[in-house]
Amino acid sequence: QVQLVESGGGSVQPGGSLTLSCAASGFRFSLWGMGWYRQAPGKEREWVAVIDSRSRPTYIDSVKGRFTISRDNAKNTVTLQMNSLKPEDTAVYYCNVAVDLEMYWGQGTQVTVSS
Repeated sequence: QVQLVESGGGSVQPGGSLTLSCAASGFRFSLWGMGWYRQAPGKEREWVAVIDSRSRPTYIDSVKGRFTISRDNAKNTVTLQMNSLKPEDTAVYYCNVAVDLEMYWGQGTQVTVSS
């Protein structure tokens, strides 16, 4: 079965950095694009970044230049390096993959940016 497990969340001050990781299993990791989404309290879940099977990244405009998504196909992991964090980045961050037209989600990891 497909399983995604996020880690690396925490609390940081504005301008700080965090690195989120997602460990994937249950599918041919190297064949599929991987994504990161986030959801703030009272708001809809929004897409943040995606990396395709050829390791080509795409980002939502608000995180361009601050976040970097990467993948390690040998370890079946995808990482989101977050720099210059802002309070509006506060959310639960979720790892995501679509395999054979079905969406899969991890449990999420909390990121809190506050002074």
